[in-house]
Amino acid sequence: MIDILQELIWRGMLQDMTPGLEEHVKTGMRSAYLGFDPTADSLHIGHLVGVMTLLHFQRAGHKPYALVGGATGMIGDPSFKSAERNLLDKETLAYNVECIKKQLSQFLDFSDSISNKAELVNNYDWMSKFSFLDFIRDVGKHITVNYMMAKDSVKRRLEEGSGLSFTEFSYQLIQGYDFYHLWKHHNVTIQLGGSDQWGNIVTGTELIRRMEGGTAYALTVPLITKADGTKFGKTESGSVWLDPQKTSSYAFYQFWLNVSDEDAEKYIKIFTTFSKEETEALIEQHKTAPHSRTLQKALGKSVTIMVHGESEYQTALKASEILFGKSSTEDLASLDERTFLQVFEGVPMADVSKSVLDSPVEAAVFLSDVAGAFPSRGEARRMLQQGAVHINKEKWSENQPITYNQILNGRYMVIQKGKKNYFLVKFV
Repeated sequence: MIDILQELIWRGMLQDMTPGLEEHVKTGMRSAYLGFDPTADSLHIGHLVGVMTLLHFQRAGHKPYALVGGATGMIGDPSFKSAERNLLDKETLAYNVECIKKQLSQFLDFSDSISNKAELVNNYDWMSKFSFLDFIRDVGKHITVNYMMAKDSVKRRLEEGSGLSFTEFSYQLIQGYDFYHLWKHHNVTIQLGGSDQWGNIVTGTELIRRMEGGTAYALTVPLITKADGTKFGKTESGSVWLDPQKTSSYAFYQFWLNVSDEDAEKYIKIFTTFSKEETEALIEQHKTAPHSRTLQKALGKSVTIMVHGESEYQTALKASEILFGKSSTEDLASLDERTFLQVFEGVPMADVSKSVLDSPVEAAVFLSDVAGAFPSRGEARRMLQQGAVHINKEKWSENQPITYNQILNGRYMVIQKGKKNYFLVKFV
């Protein structure tokens, strides 16, 4: 059996834990849970740290529980937030819950054939049965206001002067009851979470102690940051989502491919299941030839396959090589429009009427007068004569006219001037 705590330590995934946990996990299969609030219809890569923690617990022989917060999602966790979230309606939350459940099943083994099969639970299933009066009588009486006020996440909001609504204040008590419910009904003895969740998690262990005299444990992982201090998982265009409709497999792969060497060395331990030996070998290989970006490529491949599958990884790889490696017209044509536009994001583009190609057009005339890719016919001819122009990745000569056949998928044409300068034509 893998020593889960040692596994998390070498991966840089253990921040804090309650006393006694080390002995607890060594004496048999344990059940551990981690919660996900359904504030959107997809998880993003910031959630992957928690997902990987559950995955490592399962690989170590323990039983993972993924809790989707259909109830707590109605409130919003105030931990270290500067303002209260907008509350979502029940229909939106229910839809988000189903989407997240589907995504989680990609990472954890829910098959009945193993003794430590993963379980998905929704706290709305038990919280919705409580009346307000029952909850404050049966649960609220066990935790004092002084105890709840002492939490850093609460104190910070009060000190900043932004205040805390009763709705948000009650969040840690509801999350604490989730732990109690899972402890009592499913023998879940460990709650996992990010380091910002420590206060909420130990409220659960305290509730279990006060209500039943029971013992439960907490384990948190560090909040992931980038080497330059900026927030992990964010790009100029926003969050990096696991849903390919929100973030294409190409953009997802590119995120990992573009991390710094320092971050890649840290992330490959956190976001993959490579063994310690495999990881150390990749790090050494990268240090020998940093320009080859061995770590980034291994990281990008592993995480993209895990999230999107092998075929989507191959598509992302093909798309990545279009700008920087050898590719063909067929490679361009194989991309869906969304990925195609992401590959050429920021490239100059001109709209051209398809009617222009009702009859073949001389290459130099099309490239300069029609598309505007060159400032003059003379420069276009010179570049064509030098063999420095490619249309849809095919080398183009001065005497080759432009026809309908050069329109990719009925909409686009890619003009390449030299090795690195691209120009996009969109036919309307």
